[in-house]
Amino acid sequence: METQPTDITALRTANPDHWNKATAIRALALDAVAAANSGHSGAPIGLADVATVLFEKHLKFDPKAPRWPDRDRFILSGGHASMLIYSLLHLTGYEDVTLDQIKNFRQWGAITAGHPEYGHVSGVETTTGPLGQGIANAVGFAMAEEIQRAQYGKKIVDHHTYVIAGDGCLMEGISQEAIGLAGRHKLSKLIVLWDDNDITIDGKVSLSDITDQQKRFSASGWSTHECDGHDPADIDRAINEAKNTGKPALIACKTHIALGTSAQDTSKGHGALTAPDLMADAKKTWGWDHDAFVIPADIKAQWEAIGARGATDHAEWKTRFESVSDRKQAEFNRAYALEVPNKLSSAIKRLKKKISEEQPKVATRKSGELALEVINPIMPETVGGSADLTGSNNTKTGEMEAFDLDNRGGRYVYWGIREHAMAAAMNGMVLHGGIRAYSGTFFCFTDYARPSMRLAALMQIPTVFVMTHDSIGVGEDGPTHQPVEHLAICRATPNSWTFRPADTVEAAEAWEMAVTTKTTPSVMVMSRQNLPTVRTEHKNKNLVAQGAYVLADAEEKRQAIIMASGSEVEIALKARDLLQAEGIGTRVVSVPCMELFDAQEESYRKRVLPGGPVRVAVEAAVQQPWDKYLTGERGKSTKAGFIGMNSFGASAPAGVLYEQFGITAEAVAAKVKSLL
Repeated sequence: METQPTDITALRTANPDHWNKATAIRALALDAVAAANSGHSGAPIGLADVATVLFEKHLKFDPKAPRWPDRDRFILSGGHASMLIYSLLHLTGYEDVTLDQIKNFRQWGAITAGHPEYGHVSGVETTTGPLGQGIANAVGFAMAEEIQRAQYGKKIVDHHTYVIAGDGCLMEGISQEAIGLAGRHKLSKLIVLWDDNDITIDGKVSLSDITDQQKRFSASGWSTHECDGHDPADIDRAINEAKNTGKPALIACKTHIALGTSAQDTSKGHGALTAPDLMADAKKTWGWDHDAFVIPADIKAQWEAIGARGATDHAEWKTRFESVSDRKQAEFNRAYALEVPNKLSSAIKRLKKKISEEQPKVATRKSGELALEVINPIMPETVGGSADLTGSNNTKTGEMEAFDLDNRGGRYVYWGIREHAMAAAMNGMVLHGGIRAYSGTFFCFTDYARPSMRLAALMQIPTVFVMTHDSIGVGEDGPTHQPVEHLAICRATPNSWTFRPADTVEAAEAWEMAVTTKTTPSVMVMSRQNLPTVRTEHKNKNLVAQGAYVLADAEEKRQAIIMASGSEVEIALKARDLLQAEGIGTRVVSVPCMELFDAQEESYRKRVLPGGPVRVAVEAAVQQPWDKYLTGERGKSTKAGFIGMNSFGASAPAGVLYEQFGITAEAVAAKVKSLL
C-alpha cells in the first residue's frame, strides 16, 4: 500500500471518539519521553490508532486479572516503542501502571523500563528489546495455545496471540525462522500487525532492504492483509479478516511514524522528540489542549470501560472452567503454577538406584533421555524438541508424539534447523503458562540460540536448553563442532544453571533440578562419547543440587584436590588412582553446576574445597570459569593448575584428541606432583 498524504483534521473529525482515545496514547508517549529526555516517541505515536482498535474491538483481557489463562496475548515485538504498551496498560486500568510510573518512565525504581520487562509490569507478556524476539516468542505462545486446547479442550483454552512488529523485527533473521515455523504449523490464532512506516534509524527502509514483506509471508504459508493504519474502520476490517483465514496472518498497517509532528515520516521521528516547540505544535495539530500527563476524565473513562469489558469474558471463562472435571481443573492449575507432581522425586530416586546398581557406560546425551523417559510420563506439561538432531540429542521419549496439523496435542516439536527461533519459541511456550519446554541442539550452536537463552535468564523463566556434543569429544567433526569457550559463556550468564553431568545419576539429578525450578533456565551440557557410571553408591539425596560435592576422598593425608565436570570426572578419578598408588592423598570433587555450588553456604564450600591441598581443575574447555576455585577461595600458599584447552580443537577421533591436547589422567597426575 502506497503512503498517502495524511489529513490530520480529516482524521480528527471523521471519528472524534476514536481520535481522542488514540491521542491520549500519543500525548502520554510524547510527555513521558520528554520527561525522561530519552526513549522513542515516533512508533507509539504512529501506532496509536492500530493499538486503540485492537484493544477496543478485539483483544480479550482483564486488567483486574492480568494472568487470567485464557486471555489473548499482546506482544509488542518492537520493544523500543514501550510507551505504547505502558500507555495502554495505564489507560485501561492495570493497577500497577500508575500515572506516577508513566511520569517516571526509564527512571531508577520505576517499572516502566526503557524496553518492556516481563515480571516488572503485569500486562507485559515477554521481555522485548532485541528486535525479532517478540515475533519469535509469539510463535511459541501460539503453539502453546494449540497444544493446550487439544489437551484441555476449547471450553477453557481458546485465545489469540497478537503481535505488533516493526520493520526492524522483520529484518532480523530470527523472524524468517519464526514465520516459517508458524506457516508450516498453520498457527491460525497468531496475528502480526506490521507497523509499515518505511523508516529506520538510519533513514528510509530502502537504504538497506528491498523485501516485499507480504510476498515473503505469503510464501511462508501466511495469509496477508493490509490497511490504512490511521483509519479505525479499515484496521477493524483487516483484523476481522485475519482472524478467519485458517492461517497465521500478517496485516501491513501503513502508518506515519511520529504522526502530526514536524518529524513525521523521518528518521528523526524514530527517537526522542523533546523540543518544546515540536511538542506544542504536535499537540495543537492533534487538537490536544491539555497539560503534560493530563488525560481528560471522559477519555480516561472510555478507556477504563474498554478494560472493564474483559471482566465479563473472564467470569464466563471461570464458569466454563468450573464445569470441567475436578481432575482436569487440578492438573491445569498445577501446570500453570509450575508445581511438580509428588511422584516425581521417588521416580528419580528409583532411576538413580537402578543406574548405581547396573553401572552402564553411556553418553550423557543418552543419560538425559533415560531421565526424560521417567519425567515425561509424569509431567504432561513438558514439550520437547530438537533442531533437526532428534537422534543425536536424544530428546524424544517413547510416549511423545509429534506436534502437527493432525495432532495438536503432540508434545514433540521438529523445529528444523532453526536454533534461534527454537530457543525463542520455547521461551514463548513457558511464558504462555502451563508448559515446561525443552529442546536440543549441539552445544557449539549455543552461539545461534544465545540471545534467547540470555533472555530466559533475564526473565527468570525455567526453559531448558539441551546442548549435546559438548567438547573435543565430538571428534572427527572438528573444531567447528567442538565447543571450547561455550561453557564459560553459559556460566557467565546471571540466573542460569549450566549442568554438565558426569554420568546418568548426575544427569537424572540435573533434570530433577531443571523441571522443579520456577525461576531459572537450565543448560544441559551432554557428551557424545560414552562415560562410565561414577556414582556407584546410591544416595537418595540430590547431590547435584549442591553444585559440587566430594565424589572420592583421599585415603591418606589429603595433599591434592582434583576438580572436574562431565566427561573429565572419569579422568580425574583415574588420576586419583595414579596418585594414591604413590601415597599422595587425593580428593576428587565433581562440579556438575558451578552456579549451584556458588549459591551454597560458605561453610559447605570450604568443606568441599578446604585450604591447604594443591588444586587442579580438569575440563575439555577453556580455563576461565575455574579461576574462582583455583584462586578465589584458597589461601595464598595453595598452588593450583589447570588441564584443559587453550585453543580450538581439531578433527580426529576423540581419544586421539584427548591425548594430543594433553587431557589425560597421566597429565593431571603430573600436574599435581609438579605443584606439591
